[in-house]
Amino acid sequence: MGVRVNAVSPGPTSTPGTDAMGEGFAAVVSTIPLGRAAEPEEIAEAIVFLASDRASYVNGAVIPVDGGRVAV
Repeated sequence: MGVRVNAVSPGPTSTPGTDAMGEGFAAVVSTIPLGRAAEPEEIAEAIVFLASDRASYVNGAVIPVDGGRVAV
């Protein structure tokens, strides 16, 4: 039917909402192998890829955009 289903699984991402978390957010970020939170644009890039023709053969995938957090 031409329907593809994919997902992006974002890790901690710096936003105005997470700014209010202060030290709590910093503690979560300290567990990320890349050592920093994602920027919203980095999450958006994965979404744009999945919505593009370049991902036309990708189906049933969950792409972690989490700085390596899932890998450990």
